[in-house]
Amino acid sequence: MTSPREAAVERFFGGLPFAPDAYQQDAIAAIARGASVVVTAPTGAGKTLIAEAAIAIALSEGKRAFYTAPIKALSNQKYADFSGEHGPDQVGLLTGDNVINGEAPIVVMTTEVLRNMIYDRASALETVGVVVLDEVHYLQDRFRGSVWEEIIIHLPQRIPLVNLSATIANAEEFTEWIRARRGTTELVVETHRPVPLESLYLVKDRFQGNRCDLFPVFSGEQPNQQVVRLLRKGRGRRRRFSGPRRLEVAEVLQGEGLLPAIYFIFSRAGCDQAARTVAEARLDLVPEAERREIRRRAELLTDHLDPVDLAVLGYSSWAYNLEQGVAAHHAGMVPAFKETVEDLFAEGLLRLVFATETLALGINMPARTVVIERLSKFTGDAHELLQPGDYTQLTGRAGRRGIDRFGTAVVLHNYDVPFERVAAIAGQGSHPLRSSFQPNYNMAVNLIANYDRTRAEELLSASFAQFRAERQRTDLEARLGERNADVAEFRKAAACDRGDIWDFARRRGSSATSRVRAMRDFVQQTRAGDVLQLTAEPGDRWVLLARGWNGSPRLLLLAPNGKTRRMRPDQLPATLAILGYLDLPEPIRSRDSGYGSGVARLLREWEPDPDVASVRFDQGTTDTDPVASCPQLSEHLSWVRRVQRGEREITRLQRRLGASSAVLVEQFHALLQLLDEWGYVREWSLTPKGERLRFVYNELDLLLVETMSTGAGEGLIPADLAAFMSSFTYESRLRDEPEVVPNRAVERRVQALEELSADLSSDEQRLRIPTTRAPDAGFATLAHAWAAGSNLDDLFDEDAMAGDFVRNCRQLLDVLRQIRDGFPEFAAVAQEAIVSVDRGVVAAGGRT
Repeated sequence: MTSPREAAVERFFGGLPFAPDAYQQDAIAAIARGASVVVTAPTGAGKTLIAEAAIAIALSEGKRAFYTAPIKALSNQKYADFSGEHGPDQVGLLTGDNVINGEAPIVVMTTEVLRNMIYDRASALETVGVVVLDEVHYLQDRFRGSVWEEIIIHLPQRIPLVNLSATIANAEEFTEWIRARRGTTELVVETHRPVPLESLYLVKDRFQGNRCDLFPVFSGEQPNQQVVRLLRKGRGRRRRFSGPRRLEVAEVLQGEGLLPAIYFIFSRAGCDQAARTVAEARLDLVPEAERREIRRRAELLTDHLDPVDLAVLGYSSWAYNLEQGVAAHHAGMVPAFKETVEDLFAEGLLRLVFATETLALGINMPARTVVIERLSKFTGDAHELLQPGDYTQLTGRAGRRGIDRFGTAVVLHNYDVPFERVAAIAGQGSHPLRSSFQPNYNMAVNLIANYDRTRAEELLSASFAQFRAERQRTDLEARLGERNADVAEFRKAAACDRGDIWDFARRRGSSATSRVRAMRDFVQQTRAGDVLQLTAEPGDRWVLLARGWNGSPRLLLLAPNGKTRRMRPDQLPATLAILGYLDLPEPIRSRDSGYGSGVARLLREWEPDPDVASVRFDQGTTDTDPVASCPQLSEHLSWVRRVQRGEREITRLQRRLGASSAVLVEQFHALLQLLDEWGYVREWSLTPKGERLRFVYNELDLLLVETMSTGAGEGLIPADLAAFMSSFTYESRLRDEPEVVPNRAVERRVQALEELSADLSSDEQRLRIPTTRAPDAGFATLAHAWAAGSNLDDLFDEDAMAGDFVRNCRQLLDVLRQIRDGFPEFAAVAQEAIVSVDRGVVAAGGRT
């Protein structure tokens, strides 16, 4: 008899216009059996179909489905997709700053929203039948990755998880961890890329009239040796090869039929500039009829924005770029502009989009070609090379299923990244998923509120980081046991029946060290012109032409036959002696071969002065230990060296074992100590301030609660509160960006906040806790002006990064809502601040 779940799967498959792939069927069958799944597959392979089937199964049982995504843009897109499929009444959206139909059967949300629900013990979880974690490999993100692990650890175990990811190298290990946390979990791996990928390398040859050439990165499975040989020709004072300029790349793509393309530039300003440059070149990328359609669609998709705001946003130049088939896409754009670019590109109306890497996170914008300008990006601290998995994620957009026979990835030549390294990154495909899990203040107080101490520490130890550490510890312990056994056997083999081989080896080593030190001292007494004897052979003599002056000076020696030799002190024999002195012609030209021939002739004619005694190197006394006469001495010493190497490895393994202890639990204890000192916890219970901290979700959570608990919000009008609260959400993109605050009332509070932040940082350093970043009042003046009623054109000139302004305002709204809901004494003024900020272009957002 068919079960309700099986019937739901049959209905789902029956409604598809195509036959699902085998891996999709396997994953859906596992979900129907009630298991959680981990699905890894290349971008574009159809992982979303598995999520849709999981949703259908949950709905068939009268349960709800939660779909989480790492970024709001992807959440908005999935909301639109599911609304089109199921109807808007059946789908909700929760992204912190956007709440639509939150009680719907299907709810799309960011991961932070779900994490907060879990900690709040929200009743909404009681009817949930499945949770989809899209882009689950995002848990390695060093800033937000902990959220994914918190969900996997704390979500009620009755709710199965559907974990969707691009290809990762350690998928089995990751699945084992989830299985250990949540019970039955099946791994489904798909390695086949629906549209094969060809990686190309684009080089500009300056010696050939700046000609741009495309070469395959690989020849078979090996790096293309033609490229390796070509680049070797370009070495020298004047570099022959370089990466083409952006306009040149666009012309190559057009000429080679590689459009439409996404061109990744890890800079917002770079994306905007590239779009302008290519649009102004008027490459005729789109015909006139399509330009008219682009114009019509752009007007339609932005008609909810005020015309005055559109002028400030640079609508005319943005629309001109669109009509030329070119656009930028990054977080500095307002949502309506970004969504318009996405729609136009998906419809095939745009030919070239210059984008930052956020576009690679699941947004449905497939292209024929993906261009990566640089294989390194600035992380805020330094430039780091992309990982193989990053390359796979970026190039996952290349190749449109059902349209292209293969996708193309183009990497531009960069002198700083060797071609062989490019091939290694492009060829590996994935890299191991690593945990970024770190306990923080909010997590600590929620663990106290929800669990006893033992269970809380168990849950901390349940992180993927600790799971990997414990597996590594097991491997280290096994290796340590093997090395200890090896060393015991080596010791037996090293034993000598003539005496103590260990004492002999120690004295010999000490003697050798002393000899090297003595030889260095001896050499430092030499001077150019000294005639040296290296061996006991009659007539063996060398004249010193030059000597270095460091602690271990190298010698340049000349023989009577004109041969030269360079030697370090440790290369000189124990028979070394100074026979006398040869007066060298001045000036000494040690590099001149003619000069050397003349000195060699003088050396052949030179005889030592019988009245001057030679100076010999004192090599010490001869060893009379009976071990020294053992015929197997060299073999014994070989085993001694193996024991010494083995003991050094044992020391390293023991050190690594010590480092792999329960670091997270130790850090948690340090957090508890600080929270106790600051009055948030007492023993294993929360104070009133600790209870407030539970419901504050902010990077500066402890500072925020401490600030508001001390009454810093008292006496502030709504605009002042908005300006002050922006210090907790804003972070300058440019270092040392000057802070300008709007008035004295805000300034006093910002100064007090900075002092509080310094105190916290000092305590964190004392307790060896990762330090909380400092608050940043760089947005305060803009936030104050906007909340006080200024218009967009009062704040910005044309082409301003208004998208950043909108994003920062929405983050500000999120923290203002937390103040309203968590601090009743400030609820009224916080609500007024919310109303004053959530208007105009900030409230308009995109279409969702």
